[in-house]
Amino acid sequence: MSTHEGAREVLDWRDHLEGLRQAMLAFVRYGDRAGMRAPVPTAPDWTVRRLVAHQGMVHRWASAQLTRPPGGAPDDDGDEVARWEQEGIDAPDPLEWLRDGAIEVAAAVAAAGERDDEAARARIFLADAGRPRDFWARRQCHETTIHAVDALAACLGRAPTAAETWIEPAVALDGIDEMLAGYLPRPRTGLRPAEPVTVGVESLDLPGAWLVELGPGQPVTTRVPAGSAEVACADVRVRGSAVAVYLTLWNRGTEAQPDPADWSWAPAAVTWG
Repeated sequence: MSTHEGAREVLDWRDHLEGLRQAMLAFVRYGDRAGMRAPVPTAPDWTVRRLVAHQGMVHRWASAQLTRPPGGAPDDDGDEVARWEQEGIDAPDPLEWLRDGAIEVAAAVAAAGERDDEAARARIFLADAGRPRDFWARRQCHETTIHAVDALAACLGRAPTAAETWIEPAVALDGIDEMLAGYLPRPRTGLRPAEPVTVGVESLDLPGAWLVELGPGQPVTTRVPAGSAEVACADVRVRGSAVAVYLTLWNRGTEAQPDPADWSWAPAAVTWG
């Protein structure tokens, strides 16, 4: 059940599982309509089958992080990852295989409870992550939502507009926060311009705003009140509906392009570690 942090709505793990469920419905619907051979405009060089194999692999990999016993996580699980992806490529019914993985990860999240052991934390890789169950529910919600947008893009032959998606503004707002407060502040982030720059990000329909300070060092993200002077006076501003900003930050839409327009939003590549 969602709560509020200041003006910002904060989703909990149950909300994230519902977001995962909605994304899966969309993923299967649009993947089926597009067909397995269709190209994915928002994920160059991928077909829908390759997209399905990737997403189903991630679901199974995430489930494994929550269900392995203490000390059971391998130092390198590349072989497992490759095996799961190949399963998806070879599956007679790829969308049924995708559904099975989503069910598996949702069950693992629900069963994780409040445990906070070392094995469950082995692959938590974002700043401000919280408990393992909370982290994995949130990460899989947004992983699946963004790749379901890819399936929709395969149907349309282009990136969708915010209005063409099924995404709830509260889910999008949460996804913006995950990107800015979770991914960007990591030590390994690749978004490090030579000269300092501030980026103000603001949702205009649901209240939410962030100030990101970039430079040669590690990025710093601060949650600020909507309509704050920090955002208004930032060197670069990204503003729009929550869904439009969410899609823009994940490079799946163009409705909330940065101002000035010649500044390139190029966040660090998403990786697991």
